[in-house]
Amino acid sequence: MNKMSKRIYTKAIVRTPGENFGQGITTSVLGKPNYHLALEQHHTYCESLKECGLELIVLEPDLDFPDSTFVEDTAIVTERCAVITRPGDKRRRGEEERIKKELSGHRKIEVIYEPGTVDGGDVLRVKEHFYIGLSTRTNSVGGNQLGDILRKYAYSSSMVQIDKMLHLKSGVNFLDQNNLVIWEELKHLPEFNGFDIISVISGEKYAANCLLINNRVLIPAGFPDVKEKLEDRKYQVLELDVSEFEKMDGGLTCLSIRF
Repeated sequence: MNKMSKRIYTKAIVRTPGENFGQGITTSVLGKPNYHLALEQHHTYCESLKECGLELIVLEPDLDFPDSTFVEDTAIVTERCAVITRPGDKRRRGEEERIKKELSGHRKIEVIYEPGTVDGGDVLRVKEHFYIGLSTRTNSVGGNQLGDILRKYAYSSSMVQIDKMLHLKSGVNFLDQNNLVIWEELKHLPEFNGFDIISVISGEKYAANCLLINNRVLIPAGFPDVKEKLEDRKYQVLELDVSEFEKMDGGLTCLSIRF
């Protein structure tokens, strides 16, 4: 693969799940997560990020916010700035303050203001362009604020209305080159014309939330069709069991802020 087409990450922020992780927000019908298994899975996730060449900034559990292990929702980090979000669910507002403090040592800080809401899981970067998903967590006011901020730093953006998933990156993720992993029923959306589509069949939707880090693609374990399609494209695939995070509507991208 042409390495020049990839973004190279060197660091990631992660937060260890707290004992009250299972009291977080979820629409899942998969049952309550096993906390000790979640800790094991999170540890394996962190070790995998290290294997991919990342230096980790590991934050302690925050028991005030059961969902705070899903750090991605609190910030969008680019080479030129970090945008601190305003989470769409009121129960998560406040998580972003600790992340802001951490990122202020690495990037110039920008902020989303009331009444705007943005969750980082709704923001998909494709090279110098950002797709902003309008969802139950990200509103048009927040999307416009984010677009204005990105424009200041010479990035472009566009908004995508979504109603079939929690976050945009639940169903759409960009790898590199021109490769886009996307739910089968979404691949005809005009916003994604022109991509080389890696289609995710209905029985493997959870695997659309995959993550390219340097020379590896991390995918949730147990989705052979997605794995085969990625390997056919010559990606080095690393499968991770994140079953306990799936129970809380979370996935691989949610668990870290990469930069």
